Amino acid sequence: MTEVTVLGAGIAGLAAALALRDRGVSVEIVEQAERLTEVGAGLQIAPNGTRVLRALGIDPPGPESRAVHLIDGPTGRSLIRMPLGPGFHLVHRADLIEALAARLGDIPLHLGRPVAGVSDGGRRLDFSNGQTRAVRRLIGADGARGASRHFVAPDHAARWTGQVAWRALVPVAGWPAEAQVHVGPGRHLVLYPLRDGRLLNVVAVEERAEWVAEGWSQEDDPQALRDAFANYAGPVREVLSRVERVHLWGLMDHGAVPAWRRGACTLIGDAAHPTLPFLAQGANLALEDAWTLAAAGDPAAWEAARRGRVTRALATAQANARNYHLTGMRRALGHGALRAVGAVAPRAMLRRYDWLYGHDVTV
Repeated sequence: MTEVTVLGAGIAGLAAALALRDRGVSVEIVEQAERLTEVGAGLQIAPNGTRVLRALGIDPPGPESRAVHLIDGPTGRSLIRMPLGPGFHLVHRADLIEALAARLGDIPLHLGRPVAGVSDGGRRLDFSNGQTRAVRRLIGADGARGASRHFVAPDHAARWTGQVAWRALVPVAGWPAEAQVHVGPGRHLVLYPLRDGRLLNVVAVEERAEWVAEGWSQEDDPQALRDAFANYAGPVREVLSRVERVHLWGLMDHGAVPAWRRGACTLIGDAAHPTLPFLAQGANLALEDAWTLAAAGDPAAWEAARRGRVTRALATAQANARNYHLTGMRRALGHGALRAVGAVAPRAMLRRYDWLYGHDVTV
């Protein structure tokens, strides 16, 4: 029998399978989708994630990002442009999935196998068609609403953040290779190019009292997105005027699941700790999880060593959301401070994240 079964062929699952195989562990992947495709969306791969990809023999399939540029949304005025060092990449999610899958080689990939539940102490997969499959050890990489998460933490509830997010892709030409964050009272918008600057990834966040369903599959009227940012400066409005299709989802704060293990099942990536999109670390933490779990061998020791870093990253993402949406005097003071720092030491702000970007889990 195969030593490890990975449930889910997303970024976390594919990377975990590769890391295990490269250590001589027999591994297989079970995936519900009929084909290995991904939602068209962008990712920012930071140096901590880039190191894992390169250790797996993969170069990030996207251009390097040169800066993070904070801009006041309503006026279009630059607040601070923070130059980035090497290792930051702007990647289309589908391209990363393809690059990971290209290295699977002899790893069995069982597609079209939706799992309804996990049972027998994590040693059995119960498929939607009534069939079952015994496994020796299970890595749950099937997301926050997957069968493995339900098995390990069935009662773990998420908290509504009071924020919704739109995601869209817009054709462009000549967009600068940087991540722009256009901030404003109660909302912000992130723009960065993909695929050699031919596509612009748009993620827009708005504070709302009304709950919106979680997940990326809910389509929305592009005009609703345009209306939400109608008071933003001309360049943003021009980009949004070209949005033809947009998805909307409610942002839920899952936090880290209290336990990432139950019986023979261990959770990684979004199954263990979904990350709010305010630090661009979801894919990077998933890659770190995959590498470190494969290297550790013992899931209990891995979780004990890993949890502190993940918890700190989740808290940092929450803080970023608050800082992007400042109002009144706090906004005026905060933006003034950013411009002052940007004038004399634009790289200083990013040094706060040395603990995150500078860490190398592969050594």
